Amino acid sequence: MEQENILATGSAGKLLFRLALPSITAQIINVLYNMVDRMFIGHIETIGSMALTGVGITFPIITLISAFSGLIGMGGAPLAAIEMGKQNQKKAEKILGNCFTSLIITSIFLTAFILYFQQTLLLFFGASENTISYAFDYLTIYVCGTIFVQISLGLNTFITSQGFAKTSMMTVLIGAVFNIILDPILIFGFQMGVKGAALATIISQCISAIWVLCFLVGPHTKLRIKKENLKIEQNLLCSILALGISPFIMQSTESLLTICFNTSLQKYGGDLAVGAMTILTSIMQFSMLPILGLTQGAQAIISFNYGAKQKQRVKKTVSILLCCCFCYSFTLWLIIMVFPQALIHIFTNSPELITFSCWALRIFMAVSCLMGIQIGCQQSFLALGQAKVSMFLALLRKIILLIPLIYILPLFFENKVFSIFLAEPIADSISITTTSILFYIQFKKILSKLS
Repeated sequence: MEQENILATGSAGKLLFRLALPSITAQIINVLYNMVDRMFIGHIETIGSMALTGVGITFPIITLISAFSGLIGMGGAPLAAIEMGKQNQKKAEKILGNCFTSLIITSIFLTAFILYFQQTLLLFFGASENTISYAFDYLTIYVCGTIFVQISLGLNTFITSQGFAKTSMMTVLIGAVFNIILDPILIFGFQMGVKGAALATIISQCISAIWVLCFLVGPHTKLRIKKENLKIEQNLLCSILALGISPFIMQSTESLLTICFNTSLQKYGGDLAVGAMTILTSIMQFSMLPILGLTQGAQAIISFNYGAKQKQRVKKTVSILLCCCFCYSFTLWLIIMVFPQALIHIFTNSPELITFSCWALRIFMAVSCLMGIQIGCQQSFLALGQAKVSMFLALLRKIILLIPLIYILPLFFENKVFSIFLAEPIADSISITTTSILFYIQFKKILSKLS
């Protein structure tokens, strides 16, 4: 009850930062969580560059696994928060129970499917004879921990949506600490190479999953996993999937996008270009995930007060959110443009790969200064339960714009590799403009209905 009172009456600005700071911290930790494997792998003696490229080939599959957790978790959590705002505790817990069961079923299906088809998938995603063995070794072990990834990522959103941002942060922090400790021990100490990196990751995810489950069945949570809510209800699941399809598209198309980039770059630039793309993707994650942490902190406030029909609190929270998202993305863009080599050096010691990645990074991230607006608007639509608009925006940037540009632009440029990297800022510019205009129009309509 105290948590609900805070969401309903606390100062919007102070409450946003109170909830967002742990979420931002969690996202930064999550970036390090994902990056630490690549950092250690890239510095393995003699094979570092090829091993890093091989692990980069697995990103589409790893991203797809995370996307399914977002489909269910990020679809269910805002709905549960809206029901809490309506004082409908029973339905909110029913949503949580349905999501828990769905995550278990999904993890079993994904594990079986990927293990059976993994070699075919890796070759299709751009693996070469030099990198396939590293990709196969890493993915085989990682996929066995799919159930831990689904639970820790999918259910952690329900902790954040209740306003327990610090607890949500601990989910990521605990896993990251164990991963950072285990990586050098397994990679170098036990000389397991990329297998050690994958094993360290799934052990860490297992510990995070246990933490989440202990909280959601314990005495401190507002929403609790209960046996009577585990049976899937078709209408409820459809509502969850309808809202979750937007974050699913955002993440799963990242997987498709990586495939398109890797196969095109392999064709025109070889393993060096694919290795550079692995580094660029890592830096892009560092740029965008903290913004997602900020929007997750705001989601609890927006969704709860939208359900409670508190128009002014919704409007003020969204305004503060968009301002903060822009300031962050602009600041980080400036750092990337001025100091690209320092960031790239984190992942590799290869002079050739560093030189190649520097110019590619400046092109690839040219419009990232405005991406805060794109993500802030899109996630606000999600928090307000606007499934259709959010889904369109998710499709626009990657499917409608970016993927076609990856294949069209090389037809008009002599430097094919340059044109592939150029596709990113062109797609970003168009999608940011479209999103901003659409949000301005739709948000006014949403607020008028609350009146």
